Amino acid sequence: MDPLVVGVVGVFVMFVLMALGMSIGVAMAVVGFVGFAYVVSWDAAVGLLKTVPYSSAANYALSVVPLFVLMGQFAFSSGLSRELYFVCYRWLGHLPGGLAMATIGGCAGFAAICGSSPATAATMGTVALPEMKKYNYHPSLATGSIAAGGTLGILIPPSVGFVIYGIITENSIGKLLLAGVVPGVVLTLLYMIAIYLVVRNDPSKGPAGPKVSFSEKIKALKDVWGILTLFLVVIGGMFVGLFTATEAAAVGAFGAFLFLAFRGKLTWETLKDCLLGTGRTTAMIFVILIGAYIFGYFLTVTKIATSLAEFISTLPVPSTLILISILIVYIILGCIMDALAMILLTVPIFYPVITSLGFDPIWFGVIMVVVMEQALITPPVGMNVYVIGGVAKDVPLDTIFKGVIPFWLAIMVFLAILIAVPQLALFLPNIMR
Repeated sequence: MDPLVVGVVGVFVMFVLMALGMSIGVAMAVVGFVGFAYVVSWDAAVGLLKTVPYSSAANYALSVVPLFVLMGQFAFSSGLSRELYFVCYRWLGHLPGGLAMATIGGCAGFAAICGSSPATAATMGTVALPEMKKYNYHPSLATGSIAAGGTLGILIPPSVGFVIYGIITENSIGKLLLAGVVPGVVLTLLYMIAIYLVVRNDPSKGPAGPKVSFSEKIKALKDVWGILTLFLVVIGGMFVGLFTATEAAAVGAFGAFLFLAFRGKLTWETLKDCLLGTGRTTAMIFVILIGAYIFGYFLTVTKIATSLAEFISTLPVPSTLILISILIVYIILGCIMDALAMILLTVPIFYPVITSLGFDPIWFGVIMVVVMEQALITPPVGMNVYVIGGVAKDVPLDTIFKGVIPFWLAIMVFLAILIAVPQLALFLPNIMR
């Protein structure tokens, strides 16, 4: 059988295995191993099993993942997330829909020290949801804003999504992380605009909260100095060339640990919970990564990615139209696949296409992370929706999915802006030392 046909069959079989409930990492590894054995040889396939798991886990660049996750665990345990929300609450809560806007602001701030969307959504959900219930916010707006705000966890650096993309495509992780700063701010504002439009259409969905004096607003800012310091040290250090992305992750994790200790919240139980939480998240990511690497070798020998790149790059249509077609594929895949798995599976296929068309790989990395965000709130798989469903047990899932629609549309608008103005993502990386 022609290797290209084997590759197409392999991709189809992998989707079938995932539909049957097999873990995405295991499904990619199984199809990659069997397909590689069929195309090359069983001995070569067994050789992959000998080398790929170790070489993947022993990759120095991947140490960024557990360090950034640990940073978020320490920050959450130190209480920084609660303080951050109430600062945004004091500044925005008096506006119509202000508590939902404060939730978006709180999510954006926590994203700057977390790097995980589900973790951001779960953390802010426990803090923000009771406040919005107190002021009779409509359940769809309350839960939808938290689920959507949580997606900022993989756009605003530090971001596990950027780290994974950088490793797969061999692009600078530092530049990718910096590329997420401005887009993260812009998307945060678009989310707030979406809330404003929802509340303007139906004011009962987001009643205004109590007004706070200007002096109290200024006084509240002292509670965010910890998060601001961590963000400036980690991102600023990379920007000026003081340290690499891996070193920045280590510095950030250590800084968050110091906050935990100085606030008197460091106990053996807390430390154990932080380390175990980090270990579970890291193990999940690494299993998917190992499966993706094995599957990537299979795609390479079948030449499905290079053949697709050659075919698409020679089509007599504008490159922007091809990009939009790829994004449509991602939107469809977001309905049926986990966000991280979707990127790991498709980047090896589409990345050669993008580079052959002359698009900037750093900019495309931002596009990929934004698409991951969209997948996190797209039914029926949207991970963040299920996370919030676990926090708001009295709110039906269909209500939460309805609540994320305005934010889903905001992401679509944002993608259009990114395509039209690539410098939003490239401005900071281009001046990075």
